Amino acid sequence: MTKLYNIKNLTRHNLREWMNKKAKTKTQVQAFRADQIFYWLYQQRVGSFAEMHNLGKGMRKLLEENFWISSLKKSEKLHSRDGSIKYRLLLEDGKNIESVFMPHTSHNTVCISSQVGCGMGCDFCMTGTMGLVRNLKTSEIIDQVLAVSEDLPAGKKLRNIVFMGMGEPFHNYQNLMQALEILTDEHGFNFSQRRITVSTSGLLPKIRRFGKENIKPNLAISLNGVTDEIRSRLMPVNNAYNLEQLMKVCREFPLESRRRITFEYILIRDLTDSIEDAKGLIRLLHGLKFKINLIPYNSDPRNKYQAPSQKQARKFQKYLLDHDVVAPLRISKGQDIHGACGQLVVTEKQRSQVGEKNKTIANVMEC
Repeated sequence: MTKLYNIKNLTRHNLREWMNKKAKTKTQVQAFRADQIFYWLYQQRVGSFAEMHNLGKGMRKLLEENFWISSLKKSEKLHSRDGSIKYRLLLEDGKNIESVFMPHTSHNTVCISSQVGCGMGCDFCMTGTMGLVRNLKTSEIIDQVLAVSEDLPAGKKLRNIVFMGMGEPFHNYQNLMQALEILTDEHGFNFSQRRITVSTSGLLPKIRRFGKENIKPNLAISLNGVTDEIRSRLMPVNNAYNLEQLMKVCREFPLESRRRITFEYILIRDLTDSIEDAKGLIRLLHGLKFKINLIPYNSDPRNKYQAPSQKQARKFQKYLLDHDVVAPLRISKGQDIHGACGQLVVTEKQRSQVGEKNKTIANVMEC
């Protein structure tokens, strides 16, 4: 009996190659059918091959004999006062991930995960307490977009996708790039590359590689400190790739006209929120094409850090604006449902299945 393969783990190029191989022995198989299959999967979003009406019975039978179509079960939905929805999604192996839908006045955004847990060990992030469980498959990445889209009212669509959920996207590089290919494929989801943002803690070899890709969405880098001492305290990745190295790679990163690198900077009370920190930020990023997303820390009783006062956050932002730095102050959505930046984490039961998180950090740095 042939083992069925999840068709959503294939890009359209992969599927066309498979079709071409079948064409050598089955004269009815033609590669352009891959275009039609993608249309049904990602634009009509069907759940079975039987619904692909413009494919012949022979083609549908061939697909059923070789593939299956995945979907993610919503095990929990939490609704925020601001309209955000946090989804806990059940994977095939029983593990869970979280994705967040965020409505805005002019558009809708989904924040998706790239891993179960995270091995980066950032001290301010609750996801890091899980350690790294495993990478998500390509299908598990794109099925998050489909799961959230199913709940949108008629006529409403997702416009933006941000890879800022659980995990370090560049630690799952191959599956990330395959997912991006499907998300931006004109026969697939057909998202604009400019409407997708990939956030990294700063894996420099992968940033260099990402700069050479044909598919290159927006790049965001979690900075969160203007000295090596503070950044290393908050983010162990800085021990492997310090600020001087990070800035060098950012200056070499190829940017198209009118595009910038986004630096995410968390404002933590009495640690990263002083005017001296704002001055250091300007000095550090001098000469780059950039913008800064200022993110007041989302206080959590399970963590030792505290949010800045609103007055101090505004003062920090004003200093940057007065020095011609683009620096929106981003008030994270979904805080009341623990769906904001750094708050995504699964149950204690699942976390107990993971060993000590620090054991994974050294392996991540080698990527």
